Amino acid sequence: MAKSGDILVGLDIGTTKICAIVGEMTNEGIDIIGIGSHPSKGLRKGVVVNIDATVASIKRAIEEAEHMGGCEISTVYTGIAGGHIKAFSSHGVVAVKDKEVRQTDVDRVIDQAKAVAIPLDREVIHVLPQEYVVDDQDGIKEPVGMSGVRLEAKALIVTGAVSSAQNIIKCAQRTGLNVADIVLQPLASSLAALSEDERELGVCLVDVGGGTTDIAIFSNGSIVHTAVLALGGNHLTNDVAVGLRTPTHEAERIKKQFGCAMASMVDKSETIEVPSVGGGQPRVISRHILAEIVEPRVEEIFMLVQHEIQKCGMEELLASGVVITGGSTLLHGMSEMAEEVLGVPVRWGVPRGVGGLVDVVKGPQFATAVGLVLYGAKQTEASLHFKIRDDNVYRKVRHRMQKWLGEIF
Repeated sequence: MAKSGDILVGLDIGTTKICAIVGEMTNEGIDIIGIGSHPSKGLRKGVVVNIDATVASIKRAIEEAEHMGGCEISTVYTGIAGGHIKAFSSHGVVAVKDKEVRQTDVDRVIDQAKAVAIPLDREVIHVLPQEYVVDDQDGIKEPVGMSGVRLEAKALIVTGAVSSAQNIIKCAQRTGLNVADIVLQPLASSLAALSEDERELGVCLVDVGGGTTDIAIFSNGSIVHTAVLALGGNHLTNDVAVGLRTPTHEAERIKKQFGCAMASMVDKSETIEVPSVGGGQPRVISRHILAEIVEPRVEEIFMLVQHEIQKCGMEELLASGVVITGGSTLLHGMSEMAEEVLGVPVRWGVPRGVGGLVDVVKGPQFATAVGLVLYGAKQTEASLHFKIRDDNVYRKVRHRMQKWLGEIF
């Protein structure tokens, strides 16, 4: 197990906000001890477009998290998203050397699944094993220790633009941070928002952020499809700003305060005050008009999600329905619209599986950042597992040497 007291930091570099969450390893799991959040200025549709502005925002979020957590942050796990993310299935086959599957055989078969030709401007972000096949026995999750002569792996390869990943790392390094790993954002969100049962039965996670909508589809405990749509909450804000002829910052406030994803849920007699561009006289309009502006865009987002579900042939297999998360899902009527378009049960996904400042991070907007901390914990446990075993061997050898030297002298 990972050592108690270890600090893990998830840095969610989003289009509308940059959020740093500090988690401390305990004997029971992970306690959230600090959080820092700052508006994001240098990103567009999940991709860095201004390095200096992004660096400044990261600095502010990290300083806030350090102050709250009472610790110094040097290493972070950060997420990646954007329309450049692509995923495809691959598989590898190897012969099992000693007629019993060992970890080395699993590593070899994953390497073979990874050995696919991809363009020079793209890199592999994740190789996500879906299932293993030993001889003719399929549906195996953990093949180590099983008897057989042939091992096959089915995996999902996630690739992204090299430049986008390098820009994220560059921004973090300019802030004085080391990046332990870059994680696909929907994968991170799924660790925080989904239960094991949902993953087994079949579920679609939809993370509606500011600049992108991230999709991850799970079945039989494994991820089977992932996609990133270049549509998000900022498009709703832009629609409101254009439709009501009001400044963008006012459109954002009006959307959060009065917006609704379904016009049928709004009373036509309700009115709102809308400031004019250039400091003109504010106007009073019906809240129903605002809902009519927002509704088509939300409907479009969920129709694109439905298209992705149909593309991988999972529409009949989502027994657990759809889980929506991300800051933009706080919009009133979002889950009702999702249910109407997708035709399956929809629930809100909030971070789970952590202790400490649970009430502070109990919102869908923190799912990715908390998920990055949980991802870091899984990686730390895996690496410590091997280190501990190595230390034990070293200790035994040293003990024998001391005993042997003691007998001689």
